[in-house]
Amino acid sequence: MAFSDRLLETGASLWDAQKRHPFVRELADGTLAEEAFLHWVRQDYRYLLDYARTFAMAGTKARDEETMTHLVDVAHTILDYEMDLHREFAADYGIDRSDLEATEKAPTCVAYTNFLVRTASEGSLAEIAAAIYPCGQGYLDVAEHMADRASEEHRYTPFIEKYTSDEFREAVDWMCTFVDRCGERYPGEHEAMEEAFLTSARLEYRFWEMAYTREGWDVGSTEY
Repeated sequence: MAFSDRLLETGASLWDAQKRHPFVRELADGTLAEEAFLHWVRQDYRYLLDYARTFAMAGTKARDEETMTHLVDVAHTILDYEMDLHREFAADYGIDRSDLEATEKAPTCVAYTNFLVRTASEGSLAEIAAAIYPCGQGYLDVAEHMADRASEEHRYTPFIEKYTSDEFREAVDWMCTFVDRCGERYPGEHEAMEEAFLTSARLEYRFWEMAYTREGWDVGSTEY
């Protein structure tokens, strides 16, 4: 079994939980509240900055020129293309770039991005490969589930089309191959890779929950 398949098997329950999440189901049906979708747009915009940073940092740890080049290219693609898509989503709802850039990260976004950047800084290349994999493979699998569930076109169809596009599939295929290659080269890292993968997978689920509940930093008025 390829190591990427082994990771997906280990995280199967988390994958199923993502597909059952109301954010995912309602987005597929076109009934998701606009406020929840815009919270996702804003938070994912901030997330992508650190996701790109993680790829760039991973590039400094690659030992071969081809892997280094690809990792840095992915970082550039995220900054140049995927974030532009978020700006387009936002513009459709009257949100400009300055608003996106001024968005404060929600607690879950902070936890996820901090984990990725710390893994990129302190972890091995194999751990980084496992940590970035749930985002790519997760969005492809969830978007395919959305496409199967959607019965007609609606305002969120562009989201589904973006994450089931040929370009996105190619990007995920490379990530899958990257994970498999690291799994083969570094068998002693399998446990660390699995832990990194599961942490990111759990945070992927929490990201949908964060967007759906419009999570913020409000503490409330609890008295002690």
